[in-house]
Amino acid sequence: MKFLLTFVLLALASSHAFASDPSPLQDFCVAINDSNSAVLVNGKFCKDPKLAVADDFSFTKFRYPGNTSNPLGSKVTTAFVDQFPGLNTLGITMARLDFAPYGLNPPHIHPRGTEMLVVVEGTLYVGFVTSNQLNNTLFTKVLTKGDVFVFPQGLIHFQLNIGQANALAFAFLSSQNPGLITIANSVFGSKPLINVDVLTKAFQVDNKLINYLQAQNWFDNH
Repeated sequence: MKFLLTFVLLALASSHAFASDPSPLQDFCVAINDSNSAVLVNGKFCKDPKLAVADDFSFTKFRYPGNTSNPLGSKVTTAFVDQFPGLNTLGITMARLDFAPYGLNPPHIHPRGTEMLVVVEGTLYVGFVTSNQLNNTLFTKVLTKGDVFVFPQGLIHFQLNIGQANALAFAFLSSQNPGLITIANSVFGSKPLINVDVLTKAFQVDNKLINYLQAQNWFDNH
């Protein structure tokens, strides 16, 4: 009886422990009762595994440097599930980051993935900012060839090439679709624009400055 009772308690505990929702793989997923009208799921529909070929598990776009001739001086080439279908359900993605001298990958967040960055060439100044609960503390580091840095999921982070030569890094993220929110683009370049009064109050600046920032063409380096 003791063994049976222990087994039942363990089974109940295990059931409770694993009865949780999976992490979201997109910004939102509105429920729909009509399956014929459903076009997206939390993830992707799967190809018949019997029809899979080697090319499904290969990605070749990292062979070529990204075009850094833009206002940010950087280019991020992503191998997320949308570009690399073989990653579906595997919980990992990658990106190639090319930097011109003093090029910047601007402050942004990945709402669904932790990022680990390795520098292949050049010198990068990188950092992230903690949440309000940890007083918005800034952690920074100068990385050189072979160095690795990790950016926790959902925190604002950035990478800046502080060298006089091009820089190259690769990032590994813990989701097939980690998402991307570039702070400046989202705050000042949303569609439609956020009400000026909201941003004036939030940033404690004159509305002329907000109007100026909202009038800019915020470049996306992805």
